[in-house]
Amino acid sequence: MKIRRLGWAGVELEFDGATLVIDAVQDSELLRSSLPEDALTAPRQSNAAAALVTHLHTDHADPSALRRVLAPDGIVLRPAPMVGTDADLLWTADAEKGFATSGLSTQVMSEWDAIIVGPFEITAVPAVDGLGDPQLNWVVSAGGHRIFHGGDTTFHGLWWLIARRCGPIDVAFLPINGAAVRLPHLRPASPLPAVLTPEQAATAGHILGARTVVPIHFGLDRPPYYVEVDDSLTKFQAAAGELGVDVTVLAPGESRELAALVGG
Repeated sequence: MKIRRLGWAGVELEFDGATLVIDAVQDSELLRSSLPEDALTAPRQSNAAAALVTHLHTDHADPSALRRVLAPDGIVLRPAPMVGTDADLLWTADAEKGFATSGLSTQVMSEWDAIIVGPFEITAVPAVDGLGDPQLNWVVSAGGHRIFHGGDTTFHGLWWLIARRCGPIDVAFLPINGAAVRLPHLRPASPLPAVLTPEQAATAGHILGARTVVPIHFGLDRPPYYVEVDDSLTKFQAAAGELGVDVTVLAPGESRELAALVGG
């Protein structure tokens, strides 16, 4: 299996002539206005068998980009829609509208649901969203290897269960920037992290037993609304080193053969 980081939280997987993408985003105004020009990379292939979406925030869900990436018979796997008032739906409404008008084939997945798409075995696993919206994480297996994708989950008590049910994990893509989010529709504001901190990401990777962790979801800081931990990558590497967790840093667009990366 070949793994490729697309920037922010995006990942592309290739195996046996098939492609799968996770949180592949190209048209997010938030990311385009806040990250360097080369921080988001388009998938190499335009015939992906599946696109996995961890949650419906626009920095993780991009229906227009997925239309360009997916094969005509490709499928989007996603969590259930948020249910509630207009205020409750505020942070997911744009992506939901995009999917509703995109013509894409979508399938709602629940925790522990599993599906096979081409050579990929895909399992939806629990996650906790920092803003309270529905979120799933994903475990994808192919060719005897497994990857975990952590979206932008917060820390929770289900890491051990995921490891027992879905391990062993070869590569865990984990968010690390520990951002505090202070948005007008979330009042009173919380100073607590709405995504894994560097130290929490290292601990999550350790509990998952990942053979290596690829840090994602860092490098965006827009005070006072979105404030990430200073030097998150350096702090993550230090915390991972203390726990004996191997780290692989991939630049946007960089790819590796998974077997060579984990030595098997």
